[in-house]
Amino acid sequence: MKKFCLILFPLTLFFCAFSFSAEAQQILKPESFRACVEEFNANDEESVRQTYPNEKAYQFMAENIPLFDHPDTALVRTWYFRWWTFRKAVKLTANDGFVVTEFLPKVPWSGKENAISCPAGHHYREGRWLQNRQILDDYTRFWLYRGGAVRAYSFWIADSVWQYALVSGDTKLAVEVLDALVKNYEAWEKSHRDPNGLFWQNDGHDGMEVSIGGSGYRATINTYMYMETLAISRIAVLAGRTELAQQYAKKAEEIRTLLNSKLWDPEAKFFKVAPRVKDANAPLVLRDVREQHGFTPWYADEGSVPPQEYTAAWDQLMDPKGFWAPFGPTTAEQRHPKFRISYEGHECQWNGPSWPYSTSVTLTALSNLVNREAAAGFDFEAHRSAFAETLNIYVRSHQRTREDGKVVPWIDENLNPFTGDWIARTRLKNWGWRPAKGGYERGKDYNHSTFCDLVVNGLIGVRPSLENGLTLFPLTERTIPYFCLDRLPYHGKNLTIFWDADGTRYGKGAGLHVLADGKEIYRADTLPVKPVWIPLP
Repeated sequence: MKKFCLILFPLTLFFCAFSFSAEAQQILKPESFRACVEEFNANDEESVRQTYPNEKAYQFMAENIPLFDHPDTALVRTWYFRWWTFRKAVKLTANDGFVVTEFLPKVPWSGKENAISCPAGHHYREGRWLQNRQILDDYTRFWLYRGGAVRAYSFWIADSVWQYALVSGDTKLAVEVLDALVKNYEAWEKSHRDPNGLFWQNDGHDGMEVSIGGSGYRATINTYMYMETLAISRIAVLAGRTELAQQYAKKAEEIRTLLNSKLWDPEAKFFKVAPRVKDANAPLVLRDVREQHGFTPWYADEGSVPPQEYTAAWDQLMDPKGFWAPFGPTTAEQRHPKFRISYEGHECQWNGPSWPYSTSVTLTALSNLVNREAAAGFDFEAHRSAFAETLNIYVRSHQRTREDGKVVPWIDENLNPFTGDWIARTRLKNWGWRPAKGGYERGKDYNHSTFCDLVVNGLIGVRPSLENGLTLFPLTERTIPYFCLDRLPYHGKNLTIFWDADGTRYGKGAGLHVLADGKEIYRADTLPVKPVWIPLP
């Protein structure tokens, strides 16, 4: 990956990056990131305090998060920064156990406990790599049993529960909530599925208001519902409910077929939005715009939903007339006449600005595609390179220049893709932080996207499975001298995955090593050129 660390954080990055060098000889230890946490705390204006305020940040992280080492010090710093911000959103409630919030301030449009379902799928993707499983256990029961507004926004909860089980290796929770997941999906079918078989969604309730393509049959909601039915089918197999499993496998295939046949534009080579129609047999007219959410079908099921010939869509990601920008990707193609980077009207627009929410989905989808292509023997290098560059841009976006000129790590709502300005924050500040809009620093430490999962699941390439093992395929450059992902919870064990090209970084031998609870279970002299299966002891 390219390095932007001296551009991002010139005064403090050197100390933070190299503070763990000595400890790294023992692989990695929590003390290695203490200086980063202290710096994050020192730079922070802690306007909202929840269960784990800043004075408890290091303890929470030391007890819960995986540890990471990599030559790109900006990447490492952002890894720890995103766990530091995620910790803020974890809240132990009086009656409902743990929940994870999107905003830290109470916002008028949230539900019980200030929870919002829109980003919850991302919360699972990140939170599944924490040591404390009670957080997601409680969060699941909150959405399904304890008053969470589970369908207020698009939310793929069945798939989230499934993805969590893949990492924990424990299927008890998934089987426990199976009937509630079925009930939730049936409610979606009743309220949002038209006679033609497609699901529709209002763009605002997709979390993507003021979009060019607008509301209607969207690749997002149809992909999510495919994910829901497939997850329910797989959980039903675990529960021994064969008839239910077959029923939902059939539903999944129906949705996948409709998604690929009705929402794909063969001329534009992209998934698009179609307005709703009253007649089930009426032809659909796709909108004339490519939007970043058209990559969502590759987010599902390891990227297996669209056929291989649809991968031409990904040419748009790196095209400056498409979605590429210095702080992108943009949410709409830049060649479209309605593309806007506006500081007027609604503060949250999806007609051009960059959104970490969409960037997360796109990067997950792209890593799925690279894995699929590598496993099938296709040339994947162009897509691997696109993943690396887009992740690097994402890293570079995690900053804000304060009024005093100091550059600090930051995550907020939507970005100006050409300048890196956090648009909603600028607008809200100019409006005087209106309470009706969420009040002071509404978007600070905004928990509406993934980052750490993109490193684990994408860059380092840990692909979880309910079988007794994992698939590994790092998407790093093959010339990289070292990396280490340590204390990664997986199936009741802690994994250590490290690459040391010449054996000098960690002093434990050259090559690629995978350890389970300190015992080596895999070693190779070179990084793999296709996904490899590694059984657990």
